[in-house]
Amino acid sequence: MPRGRTRRTALVTVTCALALTGAMVLAGCGGGDDPDAGTNGVGKLPAGKIQSRTRAAAEGAAAVRLSGTVVTSGRTYRLDMRLKAGGGTGSVTSQGAAFRLLRIGQELYLKAGPDFWDHADGDGGGDGAVGKLDGKYVKVPQGDPAYRKFSGFTDKDVLLDGLLTLHGTLATEGHHDQAGTPTIRITGDKGSGGTLDVSLQGTPYPLRLVRAGGAGTLRFSDWGENFALTKPSASDTVDYGKQLPAS
Repeated sequence: MPRGRTRRTALVTVTCALALTGAMVLAGCGGGDDPDAGTNGVGKLPAGKIQSRTRAAAEGAAAVRLSGTVVTSGRTYRLDMRLKAGGGTGSVTSQGAAFRLLRIGQELYLKAGPDFWDHADGDGGGDGAVGKLDGKYVKVPQGDPAYRKFSGFTDKDVLLDGLLTLHGTLATEGHHDQAGTPTIRITGDKGSGGTLDVSLQGTPYPLRLVRAGGAGTLRFSDWGENFALTKPSASDTVDYGKQLPAS
């Protein structure tokens, strides 16, 4: 082959290779790519429909774990709860006192240390009847105000229904990431009414919620992952009676 033709052929080959490499680089950098490509598609929906889809997904899930803070009635609660239809279990911390909650069906148990029960003991020493509750699972009477107050933390449907609501005009606020999972963020009133990150992988579950008015931030995980609820043994349980000490 003549030398000139060989050089032209080599030049064309190199040019094509460079063009192909450039296209691959652009594709790898996301140049012009659709950010919703390969996702579940909810990122393309209006904010109202995204909220409806994620609420339906949450309601249909068999179980969930939620962790973070909830501010209600001027008090901050730090939660780490696992919830399902039959009940829930986990830890709650408020005003420096930590306690565990366990609900199986209609039976609610509370387990706490001295920091919690000292508020309830009139003497503050925990050496009376209240002292016997320290470190035990206490069965909470259904007529006790504590039952109504704390059982909501163990009720998946009640808790999620009250939390997964954004206030004001809904809008989308771009694509984000939660622990390696791509999300679409929706807001109420540009964020003042809360923000919610919704998974773009698989089922559009809610993954992170910032509540309106600084009322706490929660993360949701382990969607659909079942867990055991085991009734505490009789030796580890105290039935206090009709009403717990006010705490």
